Amino acid sequence: MTAHISLSGSKFAIEDGETVLECLTRNGVHVPHACCAGVCQSCLMRATDGEIPAAAQAGLKPTYVNQGLFLTCQCKPVGDMTLCPVGGGELDVPVQVADRVMLNHNVLCLRLGLEKDFVCEPGQYITLKNRAGVARSYSVANDPESDGYMELHIRLFPGGLMSDFLRTEAEVGAQMIIRGPAGNCFYVSDDAGQFPIVLAGTGTGLAPLYGIVRRALAKGHTGPIRLFHGALREADLYLVEQLKRVQGVHGNFSYIPCVLEGEAGRYYSCGHIEDMVMASLAGDKQAIRLFLCGAPEFVKSLKQKAFLAGVRSSHIHSDAFLPTKNVATAA
Repeated sequence: MTAHISLSGSKFAIEDGETVLECLTRNGVHVPHACCAGVCQSCLMRATDGEIPAAAQAGLKPTYVNQGLFLTCQCKPVGDMTLCPVGGGELDVPVQVADRVMLNHNVLCLRLGLEKDFVCEPGQYITLKNRAGVARSYSVANDPESDGYMELHIRLFPGGLMSDFLRTEAEVGAQMIIRGPAGNCFYVSDDAGQFPIVLAGTGTGLAPLYGIVRRALAKGHTGPIRLFHGALREADLYLVEQLKRVQGVHGNFSYIPCVLEGEAGRYYSCGHIEDMVMASLAGDKQAIRLFLCGAPEFVKSLKQKAFLAGVRSSHIHSDAFLPTKNVATAA
């Protein structure tokens, strides 16, 4: 039996294997969306009738689930559903650009002033939206609740819609909105903070890891903390001096920058970050907490290798930075 979705007095038949987002777009209904991977949450809608598949609410906050919200890009209906759009501004949190500075040749540090309280764990991610409706997801590199602002590390891509906006229009005082937070990649203390922590990230995957390290140290974590940051070239590294200073203050923290196409004898290690991380997973692998962020291929590969080496799957926390997709080509 063919399932149908009803929206604003119209009824549409779902084709086999089609998501709600794909069906609505095919029928000329505009639905805000960006990643098409269930990450940015810009395609949220509310179901007023019908069963919501579990996959369509994976990763959503309990308050969203309780309101019947779901991700249209991940929803393949199992029966008829009646939908309504999420009201304008209903989930939006207003922010304004408080500061912006380049951390290297293509990574922007964007600090956002919060106009109301926003609880978020360092390492989680939010969706940032500009006034043109362009939305992208970024990890949080600080503790917004205590700092009073939110810090994001954003790689600027040539020709990127959000990148171009941030380059030319996001001056101090510019208004934007955020949604979230989401994600389970953050520090949780147990065992009196004595367990070893290994963090590894590529590119701006450093942002959530930087936040997690700062939170762990602020909580008085006493176990060893090792942070690996991978880059293709030395110019792609950033926060080098800041992390060196943290290492100088906290004896249990080690910062290991890794450069694939590096020069021997420099302050960084030369080679593949995966090899360096795996070589560091010595001792009691059952106790290690592993945090992985960055390119999807890197995260997937290292998760598998670490698990096979003896790290508990429940102790591996990850956030793969998925590229933005067009709904017409999203599967």
